[in-house]
Amino acid sequence: MSDNTKPGWFGRLFGRRGEAPAEAPPVTPSEGEPDYATAAESAPPAAPTVTEASPDTAPERDLPPELAGADLQPIEGAPEEPPAGTAGQPPATPTEPEGAVAPEAEPPAASALAEPEPEPEPEPEAPAEKRGWWSRLTGGLRRTSSALSERVTGLFTKRKLDATTLEELEDALIQADFGVETAMRISEAVGKGRYEKGIAPDEVRAILATEVERALEPVARPLALDPGAKPFVLLMVGVNGAGKTTTIGKLAQKFRAQGRSVMLAAGDTFRAAAIEQLKVWGERTGAPVVTRPQGADAAGLAFDALQAARESGTDVLMIDTAGRLQNKAGLMAELEKIVRVIRKLDESAPHAVLLVLDATVGQNAISQVELFQKTAGVTGLVMTKLDGTARGGILVALAAKFGLPVHFIGVGEGVDDLEPFTARDFARAIAGLEKDT
Repeated sequence: MSDNTKPGWFGRLFGRRGEAPAEAPPVTPSEGEPDYATAAESAPPAAPTVTEASPDTAPERDLPPELAGADLQPIEGAPEEPPAGTAGQPPATPTEPEGAVAPEAEPPAASALAEPEPEPEPEPEAPAEKRGWWSRLTGGLRRTSSALSERVTGLFTKRKLDATTLEELEDALIQADFGVETAMRISEAVGKGRYEKGIAPDEVRAILATEVERALEPVARPLALDPGAKPFVLLMVGVNGAGKTTTIGKLAQKFRAQGRSVMLAAGDTFRAAAIEQLKVWGERTGAPVVTRPQGADAAGLAFDALQAARESGTDVLMIDTAGRLQNKAGLMAELEKIVRVIRKLDESAPHAVLLVLDATVGQNAISQVELFQKTAGVTGLVMTKLDGTARGGILVALAAKFGLPVHFIGVGEGVDDLEPFTARDFARAIAGLEKDT
């Protein structure tokens, strides 16, 4: 191998030196290309230019020291981004050089440490004004009074009174369940001395209110509790859906408000819902409730309840019973058994038997009174759901036929919607008149 030959791998491994590399030929600058070796010496100094900083451009002092003064140009081919701090871009965050000591954070101002002032609480809304009994009564009987008022206005506006007009009035009263006897009496009172004469609708309504009050006044009697009977046993009877259990709860609330002690007996052992419902009323009123499992003997439960009430000195014992149709002899016989059993402890019990009637059943209420009076010895009536029918006149028909005391009437679901019966208020409300002051 000659000396001027480039050594191979073996030669280079053992340190053989080859021929010195030839010197590179001098590079001739291309046309138009600056000579960087002499450019700095030959170029004239450029005049300085002052560029006003854009409001969106970050100040130069925010750049890192190593980049300060550098001519930062965009990279060719890279997408241009808007300056930091403009819409769509986060503000530039200056980077600190390594080794720099972070300045100590200033302590928060005293105002920052203060607890924020609580927002003022909104003023509570004023509670809705509670309606009085007259307002609830007229509201409940509005369907009946409106139906009668429309018929009366249509019959007696600009029209002379004759036999046909009185017959139509009588039909309207019968349709409202006033009964034939009461309807005839009211028609006679309207026609008395007024044949072939005009009569204003308001005058007819006044006569209607007077006759209804006359029929109801003898039966409008409050429920009187015998102070010598302790406990005073109150047996509640009626068909399914009449509202017996709810009426018991409302009466318990009223008795408790009078300062009387009350005990409830869940004698409707056929329905689990009735037992639970009575428990709820017991919790609301603070009255103990005597119960047995569903399907237990109702007469035995009534006996145990009366015994417990006597031992505890309770003032009033109210016994719920299963709803039964008045035409079911077997169920009615069971009601007779309850009466017989509790009389083994107290011969005078029950001291009152209240029949709860649903006003929406109309004339069917008459047959209910007949059979329950025969079976359990009904002593008084409670009429419920007068707000759900346009035939509230059934109460007038019952008063005329049976003469049983009407102790309470109900015109809604609330506790305050069950009140003692007043003949004058009822008569004026059903006739569509204002309260008599």
